[in-house]
Amino acid sequence: MSRQALVAILTALFAAVVQADSTPADAPDKAAQVLYPAAPQNAQKGAPEHFTGEVRVDRLFPANDSAHYSGAYVTFRPGARSAWHLHPAGQHLIVTSGMALTGTRDGKVIRANVGDTVWCPPGLEHWHGATPDAAMTHLVITGVRDGKNVVWQEHVTDAQYRGQP
Repeated sequence: MSRQALVAILTALFAAVVQADSTPADAPDKAAQVLYPAAPQNAQKGAPEHFTGEVRVDRLFPANDSAHYSGAYVTFRPGARSAWHLHPAGQHLIVTSGMALTGTRDGKVIRANVGDTVWCPPGLEHWHGATPDAAMTHLVITGVRDGKNVVWQEHVTDAQYRGQP
């Protein structure tokens, strides 16, 4: 190997080391997989201004620059439900335990069983929750548009929960 080739290789190696050292330690590697460990700190109680009854939200992953959606498990105790809301980019609900109820402003209530998936299209005002006598958990995959994934509205009345507009 010539001295000139060796100098070129060492120069390139030095430049690579300098570049690696200039990257902040907390900057994500866009080419690497990211693990979001399951942990109790990811769980939070559903805010009373957004839910009626006892609800737990287990955040699974956030939206990012290339995947404009987030995921969470949401568990509703019997009779618990969300307030009216809409999703600017839509939401998929996948029922993982119990039976889900989801209603729209026209009074229609869909019942979804374990394994069923419900698509809530962008801008559709709706609510979801558990039946009066059993808990329910669903996995939600929620789209994000213009930095928003949900627009909250008023609480669902008992009559609306029973399917009466």
